[in-house]
Amino acid sequence: MAAMIEQTGAGARAAKSWLDDPNHQRWLRQEADSLFAFFEAESLDPAGGFFALDAAGRAIPAERERPLHATTRMVHCYAIGVMLGRPGAADFVDHGMAALLERHRDAKSGGYFTSFDADGPRDTQKLAYGHAFVLLAGASAKLAGHPDAGRLIADVSEILETRFWDEAQGASAEEFASDWTPFSAYRGQNSNMHLTEALMAAFEATGERAYLVKAERIADFFLRRMAAANDWRVPEHYHADWTVDRDYKGSDIFRPAGTTPGHSLEWARLALQLWALGGKRLDWPPAAAKALFAAAANSAWDASGGFYYTLDWGGAPLIRDRLWWPCCEGIGAATFLRRLDDEDVYETWYRRIWDFAARRLIDRRAGGWRPQLGDDLKEKNGYFIGKPDIYHALQACLIPLYPTNASVARGIVEAV
Repeated sequence: MAAMIEQTGAGARAAKSWLDDPNHQRWLRQEADSLFAFFEAESLDPAGGFFALDAAGRAIPAERERPLHATTRMVHCYAIGVMLGRPGAADFVDHGMAALLERHRDAKSGGYFTSFDADGPRDTQKLAYGHAFVLLAGASAKLAGHPDAGRLIADVSEILETRFWDEAQGASAEEFASDWTPFSAYRGQNSNMHLTEALMAAFEATGERAYLVKAERIADFFLRRMAAANDWRVPEHYHADWTVDRDYKGSDIFRPAGTTPGHSLEWARLALQLWALGGKRLDWPPAAAKALFAAAANSAWDASGGFYYTLDWGGAPLIRDRLWWPCCEGIGAATFLRRLDDEDVYETWYRRIWDFAARRLIDRRAGGWRPQLGDDLKEKNGYFIGKPDIYHALQACLIPLYPTNASVARGIVEAV
């Protein structure tokens, strides 16, 4: 499949890959430092959790809701900052861990509320997506040596096992009310993809192989079975019996209609990481990763730059806007594939995506990354408030700096 990817554009391959170039590595570290600095300035809310930031990086006090995925991603990223020896990062981890255990956690029924505000729980639903990120935050905090990390991992692991895990399917259910009453028949791959990421992180942090086994089962279903049967476009939406819902109309930014090529790019990286963590005993992840990348790159990259956000089942654009995070995931996937096969095509894609990100997405005046561009490649106010989070962009800067046999967090620990 990799040979099908168009190879013109970013120029002929240089004598040295950017991945091995000390100058490029220095640039990546500077970009990561800039992201940390941008989010450090005004994110920390003394009342609990983290402020949303406007386009200039200023706190938005009027935006009172603190979403679970935002809290957990800050813990994950600043735990990485702790491992990198960044002064002050530990304060952000402490603050985020307190918000998770004291504000998001439901002390009565167990699990983690989707959001809170100054008055207490706000969105009291219990979603697989958010719980996956709680596990990721706990795993990263444990690698960073946080004293509450083990307790958080144990708590959310028990909830994931008893409330979300569908043992017969080998995947996670999706959403419950506060009292754990199911309120829809929806099943989704996005939450399961991030759960795969989190399960791998938990395996790295604890050494408990049960986490890895679950991650492999999820990936087997969504990639080896479902993506392979759908021209390597990952089906996003499912009925209660785990059949694909091709007619799903979409509900929000997390569940748009059609297919989301950025998830194919993300899965390409995760599949190779899973393969490496499992001792490379599975025979299918390398070919699947190449096929996922090829399908996304061939269909979703626009000639003027950037990945379309969503496609229909025939590969035509549905939402033509370019979001920052698919480019971040494309960078990560190209890094893993370049190191897997040493093929020029992945070097070309790595440079092409970074060129676009540097010119269009990184905000040199105000800091951070622009989250959404319209089809005219101009900044667009749409899905997001200001600069939404550090997670995708930070990992795009750090993944190329570490070996592709583990997560960034584990790579940093092993490099010390």
